[in-house]
Amino acid sequence: MFEKILIANRGEIALRVICACKELGIKTVAVYSEADRNSLHVRFADTAICIGPAKSARSYLDIPSVISAAEITNADAVHPGYGFLSENADFAEVCETSHLKFIGPRPDVIRRMGLKQIARTAMDEAGVPILPGSKGVLKGLDEAQGLAEQIGYPVMLKASAGGGGRGMRVVRDPDQLGPLLAQAQAEAAAAFSCGDMYMEKLVENPRHIEFQVIADEHGNVEILGERECSIQRRHQKLIEESPSTAVTSELRERISGNLRVALKGIGYTNAGTVEFLMDQNGNLYFIEVNARIQVEHPVTEMVTGIDLVKAQIRIAAGEPLSSILPKKVELRGHAIECRINAEHPETFTPSPGRITGLNLPGGGGVRIDTAAYQDGVIPPYYDSLVAKLIAYGSDRSEAIARMNRALGMFVVEGIYTSIPLHLKILANPDFIAGKLDTGFLARMGIGAEKK
Repeated sequence: MFEKILIANRGEIALRVICACKELGIKTVAVYSEADRNSLHVRFADTAICIGPAKSARSYLDIPSVISAAEITNADAVHPGYGFLSENADFAEVCETSHLKFIGPRPDVIRRMGLKQIARTAMDEAGVPILPGSKGVLKGLDEAQGLAEQIGYPVMLKASAGGGGRGMRVVRDPDQLGPLLAQAQAEAAAAFSCGDMYMEKLVENPRHIEFQVIADEHGNVEILGERECSIQRRHQKLIEESPSTAVTSELRERISGNLRVALKGIGYTNAGTVEFLMDQNGNLYFIEVNARIQVEHPVTEMVTGIDLVKAQIRIAAGEPLSSILPKKVELRGHAIECRINAEHPETFTPSPGRITGLNLPGGGGVRIDTAAYQDGVIPPYYDSLVAKLIAYGSDRSEAIARMNRALGMFVVEGIYTSIPLHLKILANPDFIAGKLDTGFLARMGIGAEKK
């Protein structure tokens, strides 16, 4: 087992990794920017190193600074969390050459899974259903026009190296294709330094379903059920739950079997998520692999009883899944997560600032992952996440009731938060009935496209 792990992240996920390390008896190193000097991950780590100014490009994304911090503190492994450098193959490679164990997939796997078209081909070959679309990167407008006519409008243009909704455009008629392709290429090149695009048939108002995967370094792969992530605004998830009301046990088993084959063929190791769209007929179609721990991993932990972050660390230390997981993984009960963001619940404008009053709810079946505290500051430089509120129940109704109770007792003063929006969503009859899709907020008239 590792003696000391550097956590190349901040906020609640850095605290989450610290908790796992403490339970495993592993010392921790926190890195922080000047804006995060008073953050809780700095306070609770065994060692903390300032790696630069507030801007993430000069701190949390500065690979030489992170590696130097690991070397001077004699860390023997690095946990990247999510975001920042978590899916940066170059960073994982530098960790390897610096004799630091990267707690995640191998660099070559991260690189291949980061190119959506390569991942799509690998899944297709393993029998995982994919949407009709391009077989590779689009070579130009002529090919795009011919393919769009063949699969039928509307179509979705996607950045091959993309994510988070950037480099994506919906094309509904031939006249839009040329201008929107140029826009998407420019946005992708600016965001990912790669303007390569591919095309898929657009599924109107799909459900967004993702499967949690975990694989050891001995060729063993396990699928830990699915999460429903359909409540989104501008491709950003707001509420997640497990299991999905739309996934039958037969569908879960079939997709899980296909994913085991695909991920073993890819050589995938450690934790990850495979994302799908579900059409109106209940058919699942692969969209991408997230080669890291997900923000919403707690809902899977609640229904499986498996600590995914500790599992990540133990896998990276060479342990087989047989010593980490129970003999049979079972989904018990239901869990829901609300992402509480520092933003106005109606206009969605960011609301950084000092928290002048705070009450964190508790009680049976309630979990909070947060780095917020009384008089703590939510800085304007990073993601606006204040906390992840997770409610667990014996069934979905109990989980919803507990979430409503917890949201009502969650007090954050000094800044705006998304709590009123979450309460409004949970009170909606369609949400209560499990009738979800990515057009949910727009149908509620909650200005899904406002900035």
